[in-house]
Amino acid sequence: MLRLFYASGTSAMAPHILLTDAGLDFEAEKVNLDRKTWRGGDYNQINPKSYVPTLQISPSTYLTECAVILEYIASKAKGDYRSSEDSMAYWRERMWLNYIATELHKNFISPFRRGNWLPNTANSKKLVWQRVAPRLQYVEERLQGPWLMGKRFSMADPYLFVMTNWMRRLGFSFDGLQKLQAFDESMRERPSVKEVLKIEGKPHSVTDG
Repeated sequence: MLRLFYASGTSAMAPHILLTDAGLDFEAEKVNLDRKTWRGGDYNQINPKSYVPTLQISPSTYLTECAVILEYIASKAKGDYRSSEDSMAYWRERMWLNYIATELHKNFISPFRRGNWLPNTANSKKLVWQRVAPRLQYVEERLQGPWLMGKRFSMADPYLFVMTNWMRRLGFSFDGLQKLQAFDESMRERPSVKEVLKIEGKPHSVTDG
């Protein structure tokens, strides 16, 4: 059985959603990122990088990095979450996964924050918005709707939802990003997303130190 290590509201929500949407058999293990622990003990023994997500795929094999985990899940799912390798859509999906990981995800994690893994001061929020706003606009202009790949829900959509969810948490406006707002609202109506939001509950927040 697959085992997903997650912390509430982090990027691990993306594979949590995809696993749930695909109906795969898995266990969800909550991680305390303050203490680097989980119910089995030291989380650094699971993932020396000290962050989530981590996906255990065998007794001794663990995958890290959100985009990689999403692709692995898609490869095991019966649903049409990824395109055939001989299609251009296959490469478009990978471009989206990499864009979200490197241009959006990374820029949301401000080096100017106080303690929290998301910006939690007025100054750090402003700096993060300056970085992510043009990148979100890039997605807005290319979002086919209702999903990144058009009518087909793909492995990239849960990852983009993490970004729009972070926008809401930080109070960033969707003004000029109507397609992204509609995407976010559509995701929240998906049964798998509702279930994961309920399970994960209040978002994790590393305490100020």
